[in-house]
Amino acid sequence: MNIRPTPYDHPDAVKLDDAVQLEYIARYGDEGDATPLDAAMFAPPLGLYLLAYDTEDRPVATGGWRTQDENDEGYSDGDAELKRMYVIPEARGLGLARRILAALEDDARAAGRTRMVLETGTMQPEAITLYESSGYAPCAKFGHYREYESSRCYAKSLTRP
Repeated sequence: MNIRPTPYDHPDAVKLDDAVQLEYIARYGDEGDATPLDAAMFAPPLGLYLLAYDTEDRPVATGGWRTQDENDEGYSDGDAELKRMYVIPEARGLGLARRILAALEDDARAAGRTRMVLETGTMQPEAITLYESSGYAPCAKFGHYREYESSRCYAKSLTRP
């Protein structure tokens, strides 16, 4: 597997974003994730978007982070927000999500971010397991879905002891 930086609006990124949206609809029964996102949010040094490709150069996994600072949606200064973590069903169980997560944490840390935050939901138990086993702890709700009962927010310090 090859993990490489890719613009959020690259055709392969759009393809996987469409796939994750369909999964959100299947799990939550609504319109998908309506959080406003654009490619500039993931452009270094304010963020990073990664795609993983298999040995035949097919896109199989994705994830990104974007800068967040204190605002009216509940973020804190120094936050890096994890977005669009997704692995296609055929590539699950290969450790791609963990590899992408580690690379995103390292990049956000190098960019001076002090905390990685994320929002997921109760219909994504495998995501919750991934994040909790990677050192993320529940935190105060933030972001677009902070008022939803099914929303779960997590945070992890990016500062090294």
